[in-house]
Amino acid sequence: MTQMSTNLKFDQALSRLSVTQDRVSRTQMQLTEGKQVLKPSDAPDQSAQITRLKSAIDRQNSYVDTIKLVRDKLGQQETALDGATEVMTRLKELTVQAANGTYGATDRKAIGIEVRELRDQLLSLANTQDVNGNTIFSGTRVGQLAFAADSGGRVVYQGDQTVTSAGIADQSAVDSSRPGSRPFDKLVRIDETGKPYAVGFFEAIDDLVVALDRNDIQSVQRAVGETTTMQQGLSDSLAAIGAAGNKLENQQAIAEENLLRMKSLLSDAEDIDMTKAISQMQKDMLALQAGQTTFAKIAEMTLFNYIR
Repeated sequence: MTQMSTNLKFDQALSRLSVTQDRVSRTQMQLTEGKQVLKPSDAPDQSAQITRLKSAIDRQNSYVDTIKLVRDKLGQQETALDGATEVMTRLKELTVQAANGTYGATDRKAIGIEVRELRDQLLSLANTQDVNGNTIFSGTRVGQLAFAADSGGRVVYQGDQTVTSAGIADQSAVDSSRPGSRPFDKLVRIDETGKPYAVGFFEAIDDLVVALDRNDIQSVQRAVGETTTMQQGLSDSLAAIGAAGNKLENQQAIAEENLLRMKSLLSDAEDIDMTKAISQMQKDMLALQAGQTTFAKIAEMTLFNYIR
């Protein structure tokens, strides 16, 4: 009866010692890894929560990267259109002056020289390229100039009409590219029979240059209304880019705030509290030492009973 009781104590002490050793080993591993959960099977629910949070953080990081990229693209477009708007403002001023009946042929020829230079500036801005050499107003045809002369010498749009949209949140997107046909839009004229027809942005300016050289006051006066329309088109596109930029700025702030919150939740679920873990390990080490002492005594008693 005494031998059975001693053997039972031996088994119980051995079991407790094993549990304490496992607990110490696990805490040591947690401290080494800095993580609460070492493998999913240790805490399935907590592990699933960690996985969900990591996925959500990756998604928010992707949105932030996209927002920064799109903001850079829109910044380039805004800079180009800012310049184009300034040039167009000057071009309109000259057109209004040239349409004044007090101006003569010589005055209009002189104005025509400056208008031609302004037209070249606008063409350069319309063909603005990014740091990678991609034309920013060509739609998806970024490898070629947005506007170039055709076989007849007319400057025409060579890009496509594709508008690229970029996702910046789970339920939100913004246009990241735009065709040059939007800011540098075509104009509508009426022919002699009363039928409307389209005229390209740069074709209209070239017509104005010709009219100034020829002292064609009627065509110059028509150009006053056309330059007003062209200026408005640039302003509208600039406003659209500004609105998109504001949206991106707000969404970036939201995404970065979400990231901070999610990372805090992930840290709570994943990272170990070093101070608490060290304190617990010290307690477990003391318990292990006490258990080893107790186990040694019981082992001696068991060995004594066996010899007896």
